[in-house]
Amino acid sequence: MSAHIEGNNDEGVTGNSAFLKLSKDSDILDLISNVIGNDIILWGYHIFCKLGRDGLETPWHQDGHYWPIRPLATCTVWVALDYSTKQNGCLQVIPESHNARVLHEHMMEDREGLVLTQRTAEHVFDERDAVSLELSPGEMSMHDVYIIHGTAPNTSPQRRTGVALRYMPATSLFDQQIRPAADKSGIPVSFSSRPIWLLRGEDKTGVNDFSIGHQEPNA
Repeated sequence: MSAHIEGNNDEGVTGNSAFLKLSKDSDILDLISNVIGNDIILWGYHIFCKLGRDGLETPWHQDGHYWPIRPLATCTVWVALDYSTKQNGCLQVIPESHNARVLHEHMMEDREGLVLTQRTAEHVFDERDAVSLELSPGEMSMHDVYIIHGTAPNTSPQRRTGVALRYMPATSLFDQQIRPAADKSGIPVSFSSRPIWLLRGEDKTGVNDFSIGHQEPNA
């Protein structure tokens, strides 16, 4: 979740500041402002890599079950570094599943080959409605924190790699006091030491902490 933080960090990732530079791209921020407003915080960054014939399945889920943002509001930008196709496990979404602004029931998955350990209960959506978001390198998609989405395993010989940039409106709080449950996602996170960046506008809450996790205060 912290690929943009230079060097080693508390989430088991060795990051690179080049990813942070991408997150500040003005064209991307213009698109984000159309969705969440002009006060923009970057709070996370994730690399997804599915090797040829070796990718894991990401079961259908909603991101809001895992994140300490109150009130819950986030837009994820998914940028393709490789071709992302149906054959190599591109992102799939259930259209309009975010409209009700409801976090649906999630069930624990006890089987091998999964990235996450929870899955949206089958009765709340119809998998036949799924749309595949196929992308070429350099193209991007955007999705809401409430939308139901997932990915199939990579059954092709072609690698599929992309980066997910996580933005939230500065009308919400990134609560670094929330301790994530280790068994909730299967992915190690450390919200208490996670740095956040105010990229545009002002912190409307007045309580988001932009010094935690940075090498220099307010960096």
